[in-house]
Amino acid sequence: MDSLIIAAARALVAGDPIGALNRVALRDDPSALALRGIAMAQLGDLDRAKALMRRAARAFGPKEAIARARCIVAEAEIALASRDLGWPAKALDVARMTLESHGDQVNAAHARHLEIRRLLLIGRVDEAERLLATVDVMPLPPALRAVHDLVAAGIAIRRLQSKAARAALARAESAARHAGIPTLTAEVEAASRALTSPAARLIGHGNEGLLLLEDVEAWLASDALVVDACRGVVRRARTVVSLATRPVLFALARALGEAWPGDVPRTVLLSCAFGAKFTDESHRARLRVEIGRLRAALCALADVTATKQGFALVPHAAPEVVVLAPPVEEEHAAVLAFLADGESWSSSALSLALGASQRTVQRALDSLAEAGKVQSFGRGPARRWVTPPIPGFATTLLLPAPLPGD
Repeated sequence: MDSLIIAAARALVAGDPIGALNRVALRDDPSALALRGIAMAQLGDLDRAKALMRRAARAFGPKEAIARARCIVAEAEIALASRDLGWPAKALDVARMTLESHGDQVNAAHARHLEIRRLLLIGRVDEAERLLATVDVMPLPPALRAVHDLVAAGIAIRRLQSKAARAALARAESAARHAGIPTLTAEVEAASRALTSPAARLIGHGNEGLLLLEDVEAWLASDALVVDACRGVVRRARTVVSLATRPVLFALARALGEAWPGDVPRTVLLSCAFGAKFTDESHRARLRVEIGRLRAALCALADVTATKQGFALVPHAAPEVVVLAPPVEEEHAAVLAFLADGESWSSSALSLALGASQRTVQRALDSLAEAGKVQSFGRGPARRWVTPPIPGFATTLLLPAPLPGD
């Protein structure tokens, strides 16, 4: 490897893409193409970066397995940054095994972290945590240690474990400072804001207020009966009843929880659950059926009793009932939560992350675009959607993820 390639590589490690391009911009050999691709990725031109990495991978000969594997890992990182979640994960896994077999443990660990970050992004938290535990942190350079701890913090945040998240972010900050890469330090600072931004709203006794991550964690661990509107569950400590797939029952449970210790008139329940603007005997009969189903679903936690005007929630042992709601609630909130990370998303990537059909996601994006809340650029498969982050809110906490005991 010649001196210009070495100098360009060192510039990239130090976070200086312009310095790297000054050394290899006019060269078309495989190593120069790869370094140019990384430099363009650092500068934000992800499409050009992806094309350069593919050219570099093709240019390396069959005997240069390590170099080709590194190009595949770099292309996977670019795909993750551009939210191309459909990028073939199998190719990344093969590249990682190639690097491990040739003794390149650092880049193999980098490939593993990319895989984990993708899993976390699409909500597969358990699998991400399992793979993260297999990574040996000790031999990693400071930059990769910072990435490792950022991923650990992301998992802890999605599980609402504030103490673990705070410790991981402190380690990530120290490693990023040691690495001396400004963009990495900025990423750690952005992740740290999740701990000081409202994570949910608490609704109870006719009042509501914003909660930080640690406050949400405390309420979930308390003896209170919590109607969790972020995840569609009703829980007390580790006893959890999921109503995520039963929206009518959850709407009734939430209305009863917000009114506790009072009751809710039947007309209000009909409006909350069915959107009924007027009532007749068929509506009242359906309400009785759904209340019976809710009573059966919550039998381990509470009873639903009839009152003169409507119905009331009566917890078995909990001293109080509260509702946890997202800090911002509106139509298509889950789509906005993903877009609020500041990255550009395709509708296919959002579909994969949300577990919904692409057509459903496209309709949501069109509706949000008409309201001026999102905007797109590009056409066809290259079309991407963006929106500014919601200021002051920990938007990743709007995304549902399994909690301990779920």
